[in-house]
Amino acid sequence: MLGVLTGKFRERNGSMQERPSDSELEAVRQIDTCTVTDAIAALKVRLRNEGYSDGSIRCMFERPVPMLGYAVTGRIRSAEPPVMGRRFVERGDWLRYLLTIPEPRVVVLQDADTKPGRGAFWDEVHVRIHLRLGCVGAITNGSVRDLANTRPMGFHLYAGSICAAQGYAHIIDMGGPVEVGGLMVNPCDLIHGDMHGFVLIPREVVADLPMASAKALKGRERVAELCESPDFSLEKLKALFRELD
Repeated sequence: MLGVLTGKFRERNGSMQERPSDSELEAVRQIDTCTVTDAIAALKVRLRNEGYSDGSIRCMFERPVPMLGYAVTGRIRSAEPPVMGRRFVERGDWLRYLLTIPEPRVVVLQDADTKPGRGAFWDEVHVRIHLRLGCVGAITNGSVRDLANTRPMGFHLYAGSICAAQGYAHIIDMGGPVEVGGLMVNPCDLIHGDMHGFVLIPREVVADLPMASAKALKGRERVAELCESPDFSLEKLKALFRELD
């Protein structure tokens, strides 16, 4: 598990890295997820087919501002009763772990059952508790419920399915890597998400994302202008793409 110090992160290799400032995070929070992925691709910090979720996870609520926060990771099961700690409030270890991750927090829970989603961990009660503990959203390959009651709370929810009952949904472990939506997520990973899915943001490029995003948007505008122009031609379109590349 990653250790968190004031203003810095301890990376898995033991090195220290500065935590992005609140103003840097707020600037990134204003960018849509599609533009974020384009900007990261332009900055060439990873392959273009890495770092974002696949279509197996659904965004439950479209929000006016994207989700942005540090990953709190864990695994759950819902098909069978827990061995111990039947009630969520009895899992003091989960609450203590959650508070080691800086705010804003995004909880990422992998449903480890053979058939995920038999019971829903995320409901009105758990959303209220986690909101109070500085969490802004949750991601799971399992199921969620109580959508009518949780929608007005402003909490971001991403899930593989919807279910009417809790079943035996319970946490089995925490603080390690989890796989949700075809994406491996580690504790303290910076997650950005909207109606299109979610993406991991390398912390070293946070400060560069607003400018890179502005350039990506400008490129789209130029393509749109050409497509709407009476002077449009395939030759000019090819030339524009060569310039943008």
